Amino acid sequence: MSRYIPAARSRTILIDGIRTHYLECGEGPPVVLLHDGSYGSSAELSWYPTIDALSRSHRVIAPDWLGFGGTDKLHDFNGGRSRRLAHMTRFLETLDVGIATFCGVSMGATLLLTVAAGDEFDWHIGAIVSVSGGGFIPFNEARAATLDYDCTLEGMRKIVSYFVHDQTLLDDHRLVQARYEAAIRPGAWEAVAAARFKSPLATGRNEFGHRDTLAYERINAPTLLVAGADDRLREPGYADELVDRIPRAELLTFAECGHLPQIEHPDRFNHAVNEFLAKH
Repeated sequence: MSRYIPAARSRTILIDGIRTHYLECGEGPPVVLLHDGSYGSSAELSWYPTIDALSRSHRVIAPDWLGFGGTDKLHDFNGGRSRRLAHMTRFLETLDVGIATFCGVSMGATLLLTVAAGDEFDWHIGAIVSVSGGGFIPFNEARAATLDYDCTLEGMRKIVSYFVHDQTLLDDHRLVQARYEAAIRPGAWEAVAAARFKSPLATGRNEFGHRDTLAYERINAPTLLVAGADDRLREPGYADELVDRIPRAELLTFAECGHLPQIEHPDRFNHAVNEFLAKH
């Protein structure tokens, strides 16, 4: 059982020898939820306001990415994001998920759009919900602050303060305390920080601030883009370009909202996603 989502079942399976954790809830057409990539993140802590609401009419599957949550704390210095996507591909194959709606937030959304626009990984994507993902990702003051974590509770509070527009949410233990506890588990900091390590010989040593070259025009699944109007980690209007380039996309922008719309405005978010699922 999940700590914050009592209806969800906590499961662990081996994927090519890698212990992989996921949450599962409900019955019906499958929906796969892909969490963000910040310190202390997991399927549970990204999607605790969402899983139960979607599970009333769908089978919700929410895995922990390689290196996060209850999944083994590994990082491939050679494969990087490709290894993470390959592991998720094998997870989907092992569970025989089939055609599903995929919903990602932040890193999870950006990786989802990367798969949908490319040919390397074969995910059976019936529809897409992208939350704060895709497009140009600037290396600004807010982004820099979220990458430097000192493993203290106050340090986590500072990081999360950049994620949400409503600063009263910092008093929610699920958003700060729980992420702090997750981030200091053995191997958790190392697995997330390792993605930032680059050799002095490497070009483009920072993964952010580079021109976005993804071929969004190749995404053929119905796509709902959800953005926060006050997202300090993104540039204003970044999602407007995406909705123009993805052929079957629609955009929903939440006012008074930062990087995590599903947490800041859960009722509105869940209603919008359920309506989108009903259409597609």
